[in-house]
Amino acid sequence: MALSGIINTNVSALNTLNALNSTQGSLNTYLQQLSTGKQINGPADNPAGYAIAQRFQTQINGLNQAVSNGNQGVSLVQTATGAIQNQTSLLQQIRTTAVQAANASNTTQDRAALQNVVTQLLAQVQTIATQTQFNGQNLLDGSFAGAQFQVGANANQIINVSVNNAQTNAIGNYTTVTSGAVYTSSGSFQMGGYAAGGAFTLSTSGVGNFTSGTGTSGLYVQGSVGNAYVNVNSSTESAANLAQAVNAVSSQTGVTAQAYTSVAFTATTGTYTFTLSNGSSGASGVSNAVNISATVTQSSNGQVDLSSLVSAINNQAAVTGVSANTQTVNGTTELVLTQSNGQNINISAGVSSTGALIGSGLASGSTGSLQAVSGSTTIANVGTAISSGSANALVQGAVQFESSSSYAVGNGGNIGFSTQAASLSGSAVSNINVSTAQGAQQAIAILDQAINNLNSQNGALGAIQNRIQASVTNDQTTATNLQSAQSVVQDANIAQATSQLTKYQILQQAGISTLAQANALQQSYLKLIP
Repeated sequence: MALSGIINTNVSALNTLNALNSTQGSLNTYLQQLSTGKQINGPADNPAGYAIAQRFQTQINGLNQAVSNGNQGVSLVQTATGAIQNQTSLLQQIRTTAVQAANASNTTQDRAALQNVVTQLLAQVQTIATQTQFNGQNLLDGSFAGAQFQVGANANQIINVSVNNAQTNAIGNYTTVTSGAVYTSSGSFQMGGYAAGGAFTLSTSGVGNFTSGTGTSGLYVQGSVGNAYVNVNSSTESAANLAQAVNAVSSQTGVTAQAYTSVAFTATTGTYTFTLSNGSSGASGVSNAVNISATVTQSSNGQVDLSSLVSAINNQAAVTGVSANTQTVNGTTELVLTQSNGQNINISAGVSSTGALIGSGLASGSTGSLQAVSGSTTIANVGTAISSGSANALVQGAVQFESSSSYAVGNGGNIGFSTQAASLSGSAVSNINVSTAQGAQQAIAILDQAINNLNSQNGALGAIQNRIQASVTNDQTTATNLQSAQSVVQDANIAQATSQLTKYQILQQAGISTLAQANALQQSYLKLIP
């Protein structure tokens, strides 16, 4: 190449300078990558890659916050479950006290003292329900319902949480109330069928007061778990059989049952001879028949002396399962017969050779009479008096439906009950009173269902806690994987960037040296000027 001899424009220097500018730009790029650790530091570096990295960052930020949300949710649930466990422990203590109060060895004063203990424990159960809080929010008073924990990075990625009302007036045993004449005019149903002498319906001639029905004509129990049919096989079926049938399908309905037969009689002075038996149905379903003979006299206080009759019945209690005792209602002494398993109680003049009840009530020659009565304060007669001239008597017990949730009993009128148990109807924990034996018995059933309620609630909350924790674990795993994916797009390869930096540093040094040489060449032309 020939020398141009041009000094006005140094083309070689300009080319070298352009190369230096390019080298400097690349050098700055790799210096920035090494200083930030990222190969994409702005949209200009890689527009598509920048957008992808930002979307990853949005998800990562959301997931990290969701992890924090979930951990707070777990803490909230643990606060609720811990409080419910404390309530359950208190209810267990109250139940133990109720079992103690139900024992006949206790005096009225003893039971009053036990009720004072129950009252204090119930007050603490209520205090826990109203004062358990998390971040200022009440958890157990029924207000924490329909809450949503945001456990994902995107909208509507939530877990719904509700905590049931755990106040003492909101937990207990849902019971049905009587309907029709079965218990209101033909019997008695006091204290939910737990009262001595207050759990029966009476009929004569083995007729029975229930209405038979099978399949869709039977009882239709609709509970919190599901639905099932229960047969009423005959009008004289025992409460024990019905309770057993309800319990056989309790896993399908969530509703259980107990049976209790207890009838109160007033008695006249005179002689008594009759057959006492139990059974699962009417006049033809007689079991364990025994003969009873006694004389009832008048005591010095003007009341009848039932001791002979009570002793005669209790002497055979191991056979019949029917026990006898007395109670005084409004100044009147009553005879109370109880079959605690809910079997029928039959009173007749005898039993035929075929195992059926004799038609009359007391044996010929008996001069006394028994009159079934109802009422805890005012006494009302039920049916006609049982005597040697009357028909035999069939006493059927009461079915005590039990559930910690509301339920319905279709065709409940068949056995004397309304169809809906939508409220606690006096069977809430707050209504517990163990100052009487029957109150203690009722308290045991109420507490069983209240404890079931709290156990079920804690089980549900435990499952929710596990679900939240699983969601947190998934969020953490997803965030880690997204960070890995973002790193592939955004982070610099330090080894490569270092290598490139070294390359461009050398090019920069070479360019500067070349630029100096290009400038020196132009200056040498000046020597030619004279």
